[in-house]
Formats: sequence, structure tokens, C-alpha cells
Amino acid sequence: MIYSVRGKLIHADPKLAVIECGGVGLSCHITLQTARQLPSIGSEAMLYTMMNVREDAIELFGFAEQKELASFKLLTGVSGVGPKVGLAILSELTPERVALAVAAGDYKALTKAPGVGPKLAQRVVLELKDKCALPTASGGVEMPADAGPVSAAGNAAEAVNALTMLGFTSGEAAMAVGKLDSTLPVETLVRQALRSLANK
Repeated sequence: MIYSVRGKLIHADPKLAVIECGGVGLSCHITLQTARQLPSIGSEAMLYTMMNVREDAIELFGFAEQKELASFKLLTGVSGVGPKVGLAILSELTPERVALAVAAGDYKALTKAPGVGPKLAQRVVLELKDKCALPTASGGVEMPADAGPVSAAGNAAEAVNALTMLGFTSGEAAMAVGKLDSTLPVETLVRQALRSLANK
């Protein structure tokens, strides 16, 4: 398993980055989020990687941040979600937004990604409900310590839960809370989200 690659960036486009390490150019499939964080061509770049071995190909997937890699691993662990779909979802949504959508049951947010229909999005939410949590500041992903996905997902998911109890849909609540700093106290998140929803 190749944990990461570091070297000179010799090619980059929205879907691919090639990093030269010891005279060998390693081609990494990337998300739009990672593409936006790449340095200029010729500069040193570092990506966290995951290798996918198939009968007809060996592919390397690269991510600018560990939390994006962790989210990619969770997504591709869902039946029916291959690496291409995983990249598509993370090109459309940040790892935090993916975790928030799963915690809130907002499968429609996932359908914004190309190739993700309602049935597949619902399966992602269903299979990751007890696994997915908001990425931590250290770059890892919090895993549930008890039965509830809400407690596992931290302050943001608690705020979403509170808003749904106030009568807002999961989608509305997740959208409002997703725009805020998830490190804020739950009460502050709820207040600011209510203000945002009231202005709509």
C-alpha cells in the first residue's frame, strides 16, 4: 500500500495529477477539491493515496487532505459505489458536507454528484449512517462510540437534529448548518441556522 507520494508536480488537470518521485511520474486520480489545492506545475506536491487493484488496471487515487481520503474509503466501501463515483461525490461535496448529509439523512445532497441517482444516494446514507462522522480537526474521522449517528457526528449533527425537531426538513437543516463553523457550540449553531432559515 502506498500511503503518500511527494515530489515535483509535472502535470495537473481537474481529474488527474502526476507527481514525479525519483524519476518516475506517478499518475493520481484526484477530486476537484484536491485539484484546487495543488501548487503550480514544477512545485513540490504531496498527496495521501489509496491504490485500487483490478484485474485490468492498477490505479492510484490522491487526496490533498487525510480527511478526504478517509471519506473516500468510507464511500467506496458502500456497495455500488466505485472509485469514480467516490471521486464524483467528493468533487461536489467536502468531506464535512458528506458526513453532514449522511448524519441528517439528506440523500438529495449526494445526488448533485454525476452518476449518483436517488437509489444509490439512499444506499450511501443507509450504509454509512452508523459509520460516517464529521472529520476531526486532526484530519481523522470520528467513529461512533455509541449507537447514535447524531452524537457521533458532533455538534453540527446535533444542531441538525434540533432543527428537524423544530419542523424543518433534514435537507433544509443540513444546508443551513453546513454553511456554519461546526466547532461552534450546538446552541450557537442552532441560533445562527434559524436566523439563516428565517431570511429565506
